[in-house]
Amino acid sequence: MSPARPCKGLRAAVAAGVGLSEGPPGSARSGRLLRPPGPAAAAPGARLLRLPGSGAVRAASPERAGWTEALRAAVAELRAGAVVAVPTDTLYGLACSARCSAALDAVYRLKGRSEAKPLAVCLGRVADVYRYCHVRVPEGLLRDLLPGPVTLVMERSEGLSKDLNPFTPEFQDLWPELSLVIDGGPIGNGQSPECRLGSTVIDLSVPGKFDIIRPGCALERTTAVLQQKYGLLPSHGSCL
Repeated sequence: MSPARPCKGLRAAVAAGVGLSEGPPGSARSGRLLRPPGPAAAAPGARLLRLPGSGAVRAASPERAGWTEALRAAVAELRAGAVVAVPTDTLYGLACSARCSAALDAVYRLKGRSEAKPLAVCLGRVADVYRYCHVRVPEGLLRDLLPGPVTLVMERSEGLSKDLNPFTPEFQDLWPELSLVIDGGPIGNGQSPECRLGSTVIDLSVPGKFDIIRPGCALERTTAVLQQKYGLLPSHGSCL
């Protein structure tokens, strides 16, 4: 895949929930492999960076050896309009700049995803949610749930690119099409079936109510916060 064009504006929406600050733009590069000696080989085209430890994305500090290199590499690739594979709280995912039309198109193409199925946007701070969404719940609720294995659905604001959601071993076959793969090891407890459920997806677009779109791995804790602490009611048809 030829490198996507650099994009201006917000550079960062998706990097495993870690806030990325602005800096000098990177440049698109041909893929190359960087990894310690080991039996697993990456497919040609993707550069592979392995994080220290295994399955500790939430607990690890970005200052740990190996994390700084991965974050810098991810920032450079995202700013260049490339697609990157990253570990999250629940699963591995494909990441790109939420303001780069070419990169967004590439994610939909690589995943074979319908444009009618929205992409999630990760932000570095809870305060940024107000920039890109019309928020109708208390700020404390957002801070109780984020960051974490929860995806919230809200009405979008004009701050989001019109090309983002216009209609509202992991994927190794895609590695040749990616610019960078960040390997955080196995995510979650491999012995637990909840490990592969992904994030809990909640619709908070209706004041005073919530709708469970996907139960995911944090359903019990999330619904307890919504109902017991904030008094929200499940909407009709919610899968509780």
